[in-house]
Amino acid sequence: MKNFASDSLTLGIIGAGIMGRGIAQIAAAAGINVLITDADTVVMEEALQFVHKMIDRAVEKGRMSAEEAARAKACLKSTSNLADLGRVDMVIEAVVENLEVKQSLFSELERTVPEDCILATNTSSLSVTAVATACKRQERVVGCHFFNPVPLMKLVEIIAGVKTERGIVDQVMAMIKRLGHTPVEVMDAPGFLVNHLGRGLNTEGLRILFEGAAAVHEIDAVMRDCVGLRMGPFELMDLTGLDVTCPANEQIHNQYYQEPRMRPTPVLRQRYVAGLLGRKTGRGFYTYRDGNKVEPDQHEIPSVTGSPRFWISRAIPEVGERVTDLLKTAQVTLDDGDRPGPDSIAIVTPLGGDVSTACVNEGLDPVRTLGVDALFMMEKRVCLMSNPAASRTAIDNTWAVFAGTGRAVTVIRDSAGFIAQRIVANII
Repeated sequence: MKNFASDSLTLGIIGAGIMGRGIAQIAAAAGINVLITDADTVVMEEALQFVHKMIDRAVEKGRMSAEEAARAKACLKSTSNLADLGRVDMVIEAVVENLEVKQSLFSELERTVPEDCILATNTSSLSVTAVATACKRQERVVGCHFFNPVPLMKLVEIIAGVKTERGIVDQVMAMIKRLGHTPVEVMDAPGFLVNHLGRGLNTEGLRILFEGAAAVHEIDAVMRDCVGLRMGPFELMDLTGLDVTCPANEQIHNQYYQEPRMRPTPVLRQRYVAGLLGRKTGRGFYTYRDGNKVEPDQHEIPSVTGSPRFWISRAIPEVGERVTDLLKTAQVTLDDGDRPGPDSIAIVTPLGGDVSTACVNEGLDPVRTLGVDALFMMEKRVCLMSNPAASRTAIDNTWAVFAGTGRAVTVIRDSAGFIAQRIVANII
């Protein structure tokens, strides 16, 4: 077998969709010969044009020289005949996320490729061991999971099946480094590493939406501004596509024997069946025009009524102090006593709980009590939680005062935990 870290290689790629063409792009740019194929010849030709366009764009941006671009394009070829893969050193399949389809393909590949050819699956959620059972030589089957968009997402999960040889894993990891990406060896467990964590982000985000506690754009904004994620769960699902996310969520839930934490919500399959797949269809959780997300209308910030006073709960002192420090910058009057004044707005800081329960536990008037999530960052955004009895005046005054500190404000309905608390708890 060749040395995948340095020898001349030919990589076969089956599937010319978003993932297949992304892998083809970085492999060709690294000087590896690429032979890409797809059952749909139109999609295959579109993939070639797309990769050429991306290479040309890299030249325009100064990331590649004209000579490097010419070499990369020369490395890229296509075929509509699977038999042409009989001379490749490694195959990566990037077809539909369906176990039977992948097993059938691998069975056919084993009869086509050389005996020392590595067979890799780009599956995001299926068992590599299960895929390998279609082959007589399961030891050469490995998981090689790239992320979308492939050129930008530098992490690649390398997954050994139960019978995968150690040498195969080492060769694939060497090749991934050659592509300029970072390989991470992970267990053959449902969702592997990243998608296992990602299920917590997606499933809890969907639950919050399904319960009506907050809107799509509000949940995403909180996760970006308060937790520091680059994308919220719905932005991420729109990028990946529900044709990938929905089956993956259901498969991982079933593979973990219906673990409640992994349970999808009905809204996911409903939108998948309706064809609201995300960016690729122009509409998902958001609407897209010319590939750009249409930002939803923002609520108008209310005006302060009167001269509101605030009292901060001491139930969790270290958390309450953060709210106190922030409100001091707003130059509002703060009550110092153990109980709020007769007209003061009470601010509670529940961890994993709701405002209504906090009102009962602390003996507070729910009409003028709201919650603030002070567990996560408040530098950019403050997440407020109302309760069913809270007055409109109390909500608007609290909203306006926090907005006056230069923070964006998200107001959610009473829920068993704030957005960030719920999602992060479900991830970990």
